[in-house]
Amino acid sequence: MIIEKIVIGEFYENCYIVGCEKTKKAVIIDPGGEGSKIKSFIKEKRLIPQFIINTHGHIDHIRGNDQFNLPVFIHEFDREYLTDPVKNLSSFFPPQYVFKGKVITIKEGEKIEVGFLSFEIIHTPGHTPGSICLKTGNIVFTGDTLFAGGVGRTDFPGGNENILFSSIREKLFALPEEIIIYPGHGPSSTIGDEKREIGV
Repeated sequence: MIIEKIVIGEFYENCYIVGCEKTKKAVIIDPGGEGSKIKSFIKEKRLIPQFIINTHGHIDHIRGNDQFNLPVFIHEFDREYLTDPVKNLSSFFPPQYVFKGKVITIKEGEKIEVGFLSFEIIHTPGHTPGSICLKTGNIVFTGDTLFAGGVGRTDFPGGNENILFSSIREKLFALPEEIIIYPGHGPSSTIGDEKREIGV
């Protein structure tokens, strides 16, 4: 598996490019902007991007969606975030952003395949109603649900602290402790380390 983290923009958002080594097919997770950086790595590794997955609909994770002419997967509860500048927060961090490309909604338990890789959708609401994590092998991409040493904010529209803690406790902390987390901001960690660190 090929995994590249590209830190994007003023919010230091982590965009991930995940590729299948055998087929060179790849997925872009949360392109928050700076499409040229992302395209440069894709070209360097001769990857073939198939689609984009948004872990949730906030502007620092979606602003680059329209720079690749690829379909976008997002949880059904966050679909409106792609076209509502108030919900996606771009009305507060202009320019206002509306995505007009192809959208495919996803939900808990579904799997998305790229090459020989398979991503399981784990619905983890709280940061937004449609926040998801993506599990593949011994890795989980946690978006803004769980960070190294912290959890996602819940003071934006659609956020809910109690629901967020339930998502982390019941879904993420139920995973094996050796699972590596790749969050939407900051460094990677493990489920075990975060259980001991924040213990919600």
